[in-house]
Amino acid sequence: MSAKPRPALSLSLQFADGRHRSVVTRARASRWIRAALDKPAAITLRFVGADESLALNREWRGQDHATNVLTFAYATEPEIAADLVLCAPVVEREAAAAGIGVAEHYAHLLVHGTLHAQGFDHEDDKDAHHMEARESAVLEALGIADPYRR
Repeated sequence: MSAKPRPALSLSLQFADGRHRSVVTRARASRWIRAALDKPAAITLRFVGADESLALNREWRGQDHATNVLTFAYATEPEIAADLVLCAPVVEREAAAAGIGVAEHYAHLLVHGTLHAQGFDHEDDKDAHHMEARESAVLEALGIADPYRR
C-alpha cells in the first residue's frame, strides 16, 4: 500500500531575524508543514525578534509578551491561506529549557501553527486533547518525540 500523497504547498519564508536560517530550510519547513496539512495551502513563515513578536501578540491577542508562534489564518477553502510568525529568541530559549534541538522545536511549532491554520484550537480541554493528539501523531510520523509526554 502506498502512502497518501501530501497536499500541495506554496511556501514563503521571511527572516526578519535570521539566526536560524540554516536550521529552518525551505525543504525542512515544507516537510514539517505538509505532514500536518489536510489540503493544499499557501503559507508564509516569518521569523522575527522579540520586539516584533511582542507587538503582534499585544495587538492581536492582548498578551504583553513575545510568544513562540502566532498563526494568522485567512482562509480554509478552497485552500489554506495563513501566515505563521515565529519568534526566534523565544524558540531558542524554549528549546534550551526543554533540552531539545532548535530544529525539533521549530518542527513542533510549525505543525502546531499549521493545525491552527486548519481550524484546530486548544481553548478548552476537549479541543486541546484533540489538537495535541493530532500534533503528537504528526510529530511521531516525522520521527520527533511527543512534546506533551516529555
